Amino acid sequence: MGKRVLVIDDSSTMRKIVSRSLRQAGLDFDEILEAGDGQEALNLLENESVDLILSDINMPNMDGIEFLRQKKDNAAIAGIPVVMITTEGGSDIIGEAKALGAAGNIKKPFTPDKIEEVLGGLI
Repeated sequence: MGKRVLVIDDSSTMRKIVSRSLRQAGLDFDEILEAGDGQEALNLLENESVDLILSDINMPNMDGIEFLRQKKDNAAIAGIPVVMITTEGGSDIIGEAKALGAAGNIKKPFTPDKIEEVLGGLI
C-alpha cells in the first residue's frame, strides 16, 4: 500500500511543484494532501493520518518552525517525519528546525533526484 504525504506551503504553485516532483522521483505515494500553513496542517492532522510531512519554513499565520514546536507536543502526530523544503540556507534556522525534530531539509529550487535522495531513507 502506498503512503500518504502532507505538503505544507503558503504557495499553491509550490505545493503543485512539490507534488509533481514527488511523482517524478518515483516515490510510492498514494495520496498527497496539502495545507497552506502550519495551522491548517495541524487542523488537517486531527482527522487525517500521513506517513511524511514536507513543510516550508516561511509562511503566514503559522510558520514551519512553530508548526514543528506544536507537532512535537502532540503525541498523536509527534512521530511523523518532517522534511523542511525552503529557500532558507542559513544553518541557524535549519539547525533550529532539526532541534525541533525535522528529519532533514531540501533547499529550493530542487530536482526530483534531490527529493528522492533526501526522502528515500524516510519512507
